[in-house]
Amino acid sequence: MADPSRHDSTCNGGLRWQIPFSNAGYNYKNTIANGCFFNIGARLARYTDNKTYADWADKTWDWLWNVNYIDHDSWNVYDGAHVENNCTDINKATFSYNAGVLLQGVAFMYNYTKGEEKWKTRVDKLIESTFKIFFPKDIAYEVPCEGRKGACSPDMLSFKGYVHRWLSVVTQVAPYTRDKILPTLRKSAEAAVKQCTGGESGRACGFYWSGGSYVDPAVDKTTGAGEAMNVLAAVSALLIEEAKPPVTNSTGGISNGNPNASGGGADNGEKPLKPITTADRAGAGILTFLLIGGSLGTFVWISMFD
Repeated sequence: MADPSRHDSTCNGGLRWQIPFSNAGYNYKNTIANGCFFNIGARLARYTDNKTYADWADKTWDWLWNVNYIDHDSWNVYDGAHVENNCTDINKATFSYNAGVLLQGVAFMYNYTKGEEKWKTRVDKLIESTFKIFFPKDIAYEVPCEGRKGACSPDMLSFKGYVHRWLSVVTQVAPYTRDKILPTLRKSAEAAVKQCTGGESGRACGFYWSGGSYVDPAVDKTTGAGEAMNVLAAVSALLIEEAKPPVTNSTGGISNGNPNASGGGADNGEKPLKPITTADRAGAGILTFLLIGGSLGTFVWISMFD
């Protein structure tokens, strides 16, 4: 993701939503693409203590801030904009996973920088805006679609679970947030469980936690997988106080990293391919002949015979 080819000059930088130019959305630079990059950079910076990752996280946050994908007053996190408009036509839809992925990332940067004030401010502001928008009455609520049953896309139906998990980890890497976050996660999880009363088992879960009653996923024309994932994540996130904080490579981590893995000449552990032999070429030729012959035979049979 840090490869120069991914960071063009449109909108003064930032990752596009899509990689192949032929994909719909290639002209869109959005928060989730850059938010995931920021989040990964922040976590790798803490894990490896390598400043290269932190620099990328810093740079990506600054880009998101400068293109106003993060509102400078309300700290609402918006979805994205198009390169042909220099990223000025901002789609101000607010999805909980955009805010959540940034919040977890800034918490890791707070931890990595040993409590640097700018990252603490960002943690505090994002918690405040996230709870205000997505946890009214301390219960998770997906703003763009939840007020209209059937309006949530399948991916939106899983966002609550991600945010619960990310918020729980925030309490580990920024421990001063525990008293604010954990009571809300607990109340939200209780509401989630309360509405898991559907189906033949009487334990199937729906999506609309605030209402206090089960709504069949068929209303949203989904399988119910996202709804079940949400509740599982909300409940399991409450175990965070019994879990150890994420390790680093100096506090028990066993993963070896290579920050230059994408650079030329780096040893990535890739095994060289065996040289192609005459026998290989002969075998490939025979298989090609059989494939072409079989395809032609099938075509003739379909075309000429009843």
